[in-house]
Amino acid sequence: MLITYMEIVHDTLMAIILLIWVIFVTVYLAKLTYNFALKKGWSDHSAKYFARKVIHILAGGLVAFLLPFTFEEPLYPLIMALLISILTYSLHRSGKLMYWFQDPENEYEVHFALMWGIVIFITWFIDRSFWLGVVPALMMSWGDGITGIIRNIRYKKRVKGWEGSVGMLIVSVAVGLKFGLAGIIAAVLATLVERWNKVDDNITVPLVSLVTLLVSVIFFPQLTKILMI
Repeated sequence: MLITYMEIVHDTLMAIILLIWVIFVTVYLAKLTYNFALKKGWSDHSAKYFARKVIHILAGGLVAFLLPFTFEEPLYPLIMALLISILTYSLHRSGKLMYWFQDPENEYEVHFALMWGIVIFITWFIDRSFWLGVVPALMMSWGDGITGIIRNIRYKKRVKGWEGSVGMLIVSVAVGLKFGLAGIIAAVLATLVERWNKVDDNITVPLVSLVTLLVSVIFFPQLTKILMI
């Protein structure tokens, strides 16, 4: 199906607006969060972690949630994600980090942007409503974002803890209900894999939840209907 001129204009406008929002969250709100956390006695490391989760929730998560209502096709979301991943990676290479959220010890924000873009792009060719990609992206953005905030408040450092996992499970199940019982299963598996420290959860969470949904949609479509909202 060919996209019309008006749809191109619409998607271009939406991409500009949402990219400005992402920049605002990253450059202003995340930095504001970082400075506030420092003033409240959190360490530099913990303050960075809060800032990263603000970006997770308000940039990656909110934009993902809006995709089904704002875009006709997935090219612009992919371009936006690639631009962000290239920018954040280049800052690591140059050493000129955005100190309020970038950690010189890891490049997890690069993985986040790449996985977000890839998941959204490839799933559109299966489900043109965007939701098949949006749900895994939200489990990564909102689910993992909530668990990070809970654990940071509880332990004041980056550490795995069941309190955060419970928070992630609740949020992910709520998001996963879009695909019924299959979404709940995806939420449980995503929560479990998030606790695994060997691989960045910005890779494992969307990958595991997406594979679970794909298997369900293709081989067990009845699972996507049970409890579906």
